[in-house]
Amino acid sequence: MANVIEMSGVAKTYQHFSLDHIDLTLPAGEIMGLVGVNGAGKSTTLRILMGLIAQDSGSVRVLGHALPDEQVAAKRDIGFASEDMRLYRHKDLQWHMGFMQSFFPTWDQSYAKHLAAKFDLALDQNLKGFSHGQRVKASLLLLLARRPGLLILDEPTTGLDPVARSEVIEELAEVLTDENRSVLFSSHNTHDVEQLSDTLTFLHDGRVLASENIEDFLDKWRCVRCKGDLAEGDLLPPNVAEMRRSGSLVNLKVDNFGEPSLQMLRDKGLEVVEVMRMTLEEIFIANVKRGRLQ
Repeated sequence: MANVIEMSGVAKTYQHFSLDHIDLTLPAGEIMGLVGVNGAGKSTTLRILMGLIAQDSGSVRVLGHALPDEQVAAKRDIGFASEDMRLYRHKDLQWHMGFMQSFFPTWDQSYAKHLAAKFDLALDQNLKGFSHGQRVKASLLLLLARRPGLLILDEPTTGLDPVARSEVIEELAEVLTDENRSVLFSSHNTHDVEQLSDTLTFLHDGRVLASENIEDFLDKWRCVRCKGDLAEGDLLPPNVAEMRRSGSLVNLKVDNFGEPSLQMLRDKGLEVVEVMRMTLEEIFIANVKRGRLQ
């Protein structure tokens, strides 16, 4: 199977929000980070992929199955986790593991016990006594031990303390060494995305702003520090996403960076002092402010 996820022209309209004709493709064996601020459309996109809601228009195929009509067949090999999932508070983790094993023939009991030890989770403790972070890790244990071919994760590290986040990210990174597994996860934490992803997709106001290899994407952007007389109202090259003054310096965040960009700035009488790479978080903020990508 070439692609585990294919969305074409997918739209969904609510009273105060619209998903605007989303095109999204996830090749088999890759991990994609779905990035956007709260309300960008990340959870709506994932719920359509899980058949929890139906798109108004457009086509959706997951693991070769058309959704929502063939969602039962698709879900046999999907592991889905979201921050609002609930476990049985008055049952212990061992009971949950047995419950999952009774449904899924792919359940890996030795791997489940490995994860319980790694996440420092007591098998005989009722989940009502678990902290939020422990419940998140328990949910991921029950998901990962099924060994699904496709993982769909909705904000998997939300609310975790730094140590718990590190443990979860480390385990997800280990899962991704298996080329037969694919992952789509949403996050507004760009550090997680930068650590894990092969590709990223930016969502903003229900639209896809960019979807490409993460290294290629990062390589296109630079922060350029200049000296010169440039006022707020001056016309800038179209690939300058943001301008900010800092004393006598002008800081510009530039997309599709290259020698032509530098020459355009010099033509405006600016002296280029320094050119710096940008983090994914800096690029993300610049594009949310701009509201579009070139």
